[in-house]
This record gives sequence, structure tokens and C-alpha cells, in this order.
Amino acid sequence: MYTDPIADYLTRIRNANSAGHRVVEIPASNLKKDMTKILFDQGYILSYKFEDNAVQGVIKIALKYDKLTKEPVIKKLKRVSTPGLRKYAGKDELPRVLNGLGIAIVSTSHGVMTSKQAKQENVGGEVLCYVY
Repeated sequence: MYTDPIADYLTRIRNANSAGHRVVEIPASNLKKDMTKILFDQGYILSYKFEDNAVQGVIKIALKYDKLTKEPVIKKLKRVSTPGLRKYAGKDELPRVLNGLGIAIVSTSHGVMTSKQAKQENVGGEVLCYVY
């Protein structure tokens, strides 16, 4: 049993990326599903599939690599808010990752979204992670 499921989610993707795997399987939750949809919409992963065959369900993520250099598209996944130290940002303090080249995934009262979307909807929330 792990205490931080989001850190486990990010670590599984990070490890599969560094090992050069095509697909990674992760135990599902609604928050992880929302984060996966954001990663797909922003172009960081090729595709994803939610399988509800087990009690908890599984998320299968097809990782994306550069066609020429075979480098992973995701360079870094960084957990920001942890169970021991939560990081919240108001609507005016939402972070910009790599001067707008990366994304920050934020959990708001309007759902899980990127910091750009949260800024457009004028809401703040818990900064979950940075992806670039």
C-alpha cells in the first residue's frame, strides 16, 4: 500500500519512459483518469485506455517518443503538492512552467485542469505536478 497515489502514478510513467517501454499500466482512480486525459490533450502521451475489469480498474497509457531521436516526449514529471505539504495557488499565483512550454496540473473546484485553463476560468487550487 502506498500513501501517495499521484506520486506513484508519476513514478510509474517516469520509470516506463526511462526504460523505453511502449505501454504502462497504472491502477485507476478518478483523479488519475483526469490527469491522463490532460496529458493526452496536451500531446504528452500517444493514447490511453481505461479498463474496468478488476475491482479498481486499470489505466493503460501508450507513451510517446520522438520519431528521429527515440527520446521520450515527457522530459520531466515533478510532484509539487505532497500529502505532507500541500501547495495551493490562488487564481493570481498560478505557476507557469518553463515560461509556458510545460504544464502545471491543478486540482480546482471546477475539476482537474492545466494552470492555463484555471487562469481562464478564474479559479485557483492545489498544484499537483509539473510536466515538461
